[in-house]
Amino acid sequence: MPETWDYTLHIPNDPRAVTICRRTLRLILTMHGLVGLVDTAELLATELVSNAVLHTKGSAALRVRRSPEGMVWIGAWDADPEPPRPPQRLELVGEQEGGRGLGLVAACTRYWGWTPSARFGSPGKYVWCELSAA
Repeated sequence: MPETWDYTLHIPNDPRAVTICRRTLRLILTMHGLVGLVDTAELLATELVSNAVLHTKGSAALRVRRSPEGMVWIGAWDADPEPPRPPQRLELVGEQEGGRGLGLVAACTRYWGWTPSARFGSPGKYVWCELSAA
């Protein structure tokens, strides 16, 4: 059974926090011997945290965990309870400046989703994706 762990990085509503999250994620995965996931995980975390910071007004958080089954979950919490917009297919976004974030997440992972965090006793939502560490 693979080792399990769970990290949460609380961040302010500041675009610079996206870079801090990306670098922290790289360090977490490297220290746990999961270097092969770093590039994809950084892309996914960047999209999730960027959405949390750019489209909401409150604080946010990056959560990274490894499950007993060996999956790496990456998620972003934000204080806005509204569901994320459905992802657009990447070929439909074309050269637009925005709108491809969740499309990239959907294209790079087998499973992703969101859940209102009110059921966990806090406002907002949690948007997540899953990577296989195998």
